[in-house]
Amino acid sequence: MSSPNLHPMLNVAIKAARAAGAIINRAALDVESVRVSAKQTNDFVTEVDHAAEAAIIETLLTAYPGHGILAEESGNEHGAKDSDFVWIIDPLDGTTNFIHGFPVYCVSIALSVKGKIEQAVVYDPSRNDIFCATKGRGAYMNDRRIRVAKRTRLQECLISTGFPYRPGDKLKPYLHMLGEVMSQCAGVRRPGAAALDLAYVAAGFSDGFFESGLQPWDVAAGSLLVTEAGGLIGNFTGESDFMDHGECVAGNPRIYGQLVTTLGKYSKFAGAGDKASVRQAVLDAALPAEAAAPTQTLSVPRAPRAVKSGDSEAG
Repeated sequence: MSSPNLHPMLNVAIKAARAAGAIINRAALDVESVRVSAKQTNDFVTEVDHAAEAAIIETLLTAYPGHGILAEESGNEHGAKDSDFVWIIDPLDGTTNFIHGFPVYCVSIALSVKGKIEQAVVYDPSRNDIFCATKGRGAYMNDRRIRVAKRTRLQECLISTGFPYRPGDKLKPYLHMLGEVMSQCAGVRRPGAAALDLAYVAAGFSDGFFESGLQPWDVAAGSLLVTEAGGLIGNFTGESDFMDHGECVAGNPRIYGQLVTTLGKYSKFAGAGDKASVRQAVLDAALPAEAAAPTQTLSVPRAPRAVKSGDSEAG
């Protein structure tokens, strides 16, 4: 999609995203041959991430050599170091999906001007979908204007999330939080690419999204898509200045408010009382069932407990 109605900088970002998408799609034809290395446990990078990132940076700096770059794989080693204009890039969000041939991954490019996101592109190369937005001009999927979903009751909503996957991530509090959300909504999904999750909230394909452990390049473009589509995005306590907080919740205004009510106590910015109540709930859940309730002699045989090992995956 390239139209005269789009902001010139957005057109360049779309061109860069498509160049990266072409590299990703070619590699996806023979994903078994892609070289993979681990940055840390369950956090993978491939030669495709690097090639896609290089293509994006070359396209952006050819057009705007005075702009800065913040990219997932190369950090800020490219571009100007003191520019008010900084491109925030995730060349392949959903690398773990990609290396398994699971077709949920995307390219994410955002332009920050003096710390505020003004241009955004999320490109899904598997489906050839471009989600884009310019601040103040609305959000679009391909050539169609998109809006967040209209549902107002959380129990009718489909909510997406991301699972903790790094060693040291607080799995037990997350599982409590996930359990609360699951019991309050119609369904929870874990697609595996936060940038695409946010694009789907903007398009109304899901009603909300929450995740912790996120980096700016995971959420920069998606945050503008959500707000330009009429939604809200912030940290778990509802603060809108969330980009460097490592936690994110998004949805239409009503659903966002209901999610914040549930998620707030799990925020790293929660008050001491909320944090204590979460710790106590985790401890209570860890107690053996026999200790939590008086023992009774029953003639009914007990069903075997299903034990599932921690399911780790990278976003």
